[in-house]
Amino acid sequence: MQILFVLIPLSIALIAVAVIIFRWAVRSGQYDDLEGPAHSILFDDDEKMIPGNETDKKGKQETPTQYSEDAPRNPDA
Repeated sequence: MQILFVLIPLSIALIAVAVIIFRWAVRSGQYDDLEGPAHSILFDDDEKMIPGNETDKKGKQETPTQYSEDAPRNPDA
């Protein structure tokens, strides 16, 4: 029975901390845009990072002048 005198104030304190953290998250804009990050993964903006996939300013793909050692070499391609 005496443990209730410890557990009840402790649970109230934990709930108060959770409410304060939730209010901070809402006020700082953490929940403003829920769909933006989910849609941003669909846009392919890392084409410049792929070796051998460099495009010039006109949008045409340049032919690689040197093969990567990791890339398989296929003379039929």
